[in-house]
Amino acid sequence: MKNSIMHQIIFLFLVFQFSFTNAQNKFDTPYGNNDSIGKYVELNGAKIYYEEYGKGEPLLLIHGCGADIKSMENQIDYFKHKYRVIVADSRGQGKSEMKTDSLTYNQITKDWEGLVNYLKLDSINILGWSDGGIIGLKMGISKKANIKKIVAMGANLRPDTTAVNSWAPENVRKYQAKAKEMIAKGDTSQDWNLELQLDGLLLNQPNISHSDLKKITASVLIMVGDRDIIKNEHAVEIFNNLPKGQLCIMPGLNHGAPRNNPIIFNEIANRFLTEKFDYTIKK
Repeated sequence: MKNSIMHQIIFLFLVFQFSFTNAQNKFDTPYGNNDSIGKYVELNGAKIYYEEYGKGEPLLLIHGCGADIKSMENQIDYFKHKYRVIVADSRGQGKSEMKTDSLTYNQITKDWEGLVNYLKLDSINILGWSDGGIIGLKMGISKKANIKKIVAMGANLRPDTTAVNSWAPENVRKYQAKAKEMIAKGDTSQDWNLELQLDGLLLNQPNISHSDLKKITASVLIMVGDRDIIKNEHAVEIFNNLPKGQLCIMPGLNHGAPRNNPIIFNEIANRFLTEKFDYTIKK
């Protein structure tokens, strides 16, 4: 299944707005479209596409809304030399089926937990970007998988402007209105209903409470750029409510840091994943 053109535009706008982008790496491996590696598994009624690279401790890489495996290619190429990297197209995105008319973060979380169970993974680490960070937090809350560490880049607890900068939902609402207009006209040039579901994730979800965050027993690194979609103070709010949290606000970077500045992003994430940290308060 292909992403809608409009939602790819939304994703690219949100990622690259106010950023200084670096030239993108060219990889020999066709991440996200690797016929020799890619597989499908049916999870909760939908065929989900995934790929695996490397050996060792499992690391799930979870992409953002309207994106796909390829958007994480800088992370796959870096971490596959250190971990057994498992990356998938989330439901309704990339090559994965939607099979629902009401997409939720809860459903995507269940899909990822189903993949962990299918692969019989005893313990995992998670690196999630944007929606992927939200999924990582929700997996930590549900405890259906044994999670050691979570890196959540650009995640939010709620969709309102106490959490995200107002320009982001304003632009998504414009695209949402366009989708509704095309549906009313009977336009079939793309799947506008799919578009509305993906927009709904950005505009109406998630709704994670502070008490939910306190249930997470895994170590969590909250990452944002100081020019992110996510407000700096919201990143601090998430950090302040985690039992074992760390916080990194990257100077001069935005929501697209994993793609625009992969060297900086990957090294920070790798440091967190590999080094031990004493969470006890020392007076």
